[in-house]
Amino acid sequence: MSNFSNIGFNVTTQEEFQQLLEKAYRTSNPIKIDEGAYSVFTDNSGAELHMQFNKKNELLGANPHFKGISKRTVCLTNTVERSESELDGAFHCWADPSEENKPDSGAYPFVFDLPDFKTIGQIDFPKNFDIQLTAFAQELSIYDSEKQYDESQTSEPKWATQSFVPSGLFSFGEGDSDPNPPQATGIFTGIIKQFEKKRNELTSEEFYWWLVDTLGGEVGVVADIRYFEKEPVVKGIL
Repeated sequence: MSNFSNIGFNVTTQEEFQQLLEKAYRTSNPIKIDEGAYSVFTDNSGAELHMQFNKKNELLGANPHFKGISKRTVCLTNTVERSESELDGAFHCWADPSEENKPDSGAYPFVFDLPDFKTIGQIDFPKNFDIQLTAFAQELSIYDSEKQYDESQTSEPKWATQSFVPSGLFSFGEGDSDPNPPQATGIFTGIIKQFEKKRNELTSEEFYWWLVDTLGGEVGVVADIRYFEKEPVVKGIL
C-alpha cells in the first residue's frame, strides 16, 4: 500500500506519476499563496491531489489527501517544518483536550500533516481546533468482532480495542540525542462505525474508506482495496 494507491492513484513509475499529475491538473483549482500556489484536484470519492508550484510556476511535488467526514478536537501546540518541500508542513497537537487551549489536558500528543499547510496563516499557540483526520494505511488488519480481535492477540501486552500510539514522536537521530522532525505516523486500534468501497473518478480504481472510533476521537482510514480478500463489517475492529 502507498499513500497514493490508498485512494486509487495506483502509479508505480515516474512516467505514470507524471501522466497522473498532467491529467489531474486539467481540472484542478489553484490556490495562490505568497510562496507560490497549490493546485487541488478533488472528485466525488473524496480523493484529492494537492500539487505544489513555486513562484516561477515550477512543479515542486504533489501530496494525496482524502476529504472525509471524521471530526475530532485537538489542541495545536506548534508547527513542524518539512525539508521535502517549502510548501509542506505539519502541526504538533494533543488529542481530545478536556480544557480549552490546554494541551496537557488531552489524551496524548501526535503530529498530522496538511496538504495545504501554507494556507493556514498565523496561529497563537496553544489553540483548540476541530479537524478532519485521515490515516493512510501502511499496515492494516480487520477483525469481524471484538472477540475475534482478542483471540488474535497471543502475546502480552494485549491492546485495547481503542488505542493510539503516536509512533512518529519516537524518532531520534544519531546517538539518540538530536530528535529528527516528528513524523505523522501512529499505531492504533478502533471500532468501525462506517465503511464504503469508493471509486476514484480520475483513475476508475477502487479503494476502501472507514470511519473508525479510536482513543481520542474519530479518524478516517483509507486503504488500497487490492490487499483485502473479504469485505469488512460495521462494529468490527480495525
